[in-house]
Amino acid sequence: MKDKNFQNKIGWILQEKYSGKMTSEAKEDIERFKKGEPLDYIIGFTNFLGCKIDLSKRTLIPRVETEFWVEKIIDEINSTQLEENLQILDVFSGSGCVGIAIMRHIKNTDVVFADSEKNCLEQISINCKLNKVNKKRFSILNSDVFSNIKGKFDYIFANPPYIPTKSKNKIQKSVLKYEPSKALFGGNDGLQYVSKFLVDAKKFLKPQGKIFMEFDSTQKIKIEELLKKFNYKSWKFKKDQYGKWRLVVIE
Repeated sequence: MKDKNFQNKIGWILQEKYSGKMTSEAKEDIERFKKGEPLDYIIGFTNFLGCKIDLSKRTLIPRVETEFWVEKIIDEINSTQLEENLQILDVFSGSGCVGIAIMRHIKNTDVVFADSEKNCLEQISINCKLNKVNKKRFSILNSDVFSNIKGKFDYIFANPPYIPTKSKNKIQKSVLKYEPSKALFGGNDGLQYVSKFLVDAKKFLKPQGKIFMEFDSTQKIKIEELLKKFNYKSWKFKKDQYGKWRLVVIE
């Protein structure tokens, strides 16, 4: 089964990039794949809720767990009556996949993308153009969490770096070697950026607004402690498609 899956992925490289022809460049890409480089980097893009997400700037590859909960939230928002444009903040934006998917699937939305890494800011711009997002609907800010953010939002989406550095030995070698460590690791316990986000997030939320934050399943108790510490009043934890705690919804 593994060999068949491996061959299928090689076939995908050939078809997506080289129209099925085994060129010298194709052979080089296949060697990259054999050495462990993620397929999405070799192809150059991935799909996220119907959006084509370019990865040429080597931002974090969007995860299916993130796609799962974002789709659920989009459905939830669309089930309500939208009378005015919703103001959305996508912080720790990375490739911009979350905010772009929101604008694609929810009509009355304007998104502020926020990230502190130059490659991410460039990648977001590329992906907004690639997905033909109207320039009037979004802005891209260089911001260390909330350092350059102004105003209040209806919804804040956050996917901070949350993997504990002490858990490095449990991470796939290809992830450690090829994906940006700054987008993966959040200090020894994984809560460095989570805490930095939660301490100020409510200041940027409208009265009836909500925060959606992804986290590692092992952090649920610690995050609940942080929510109490920072005086949040109402929240719910949700599981991903694999039955693991993955999202907290804060009101």
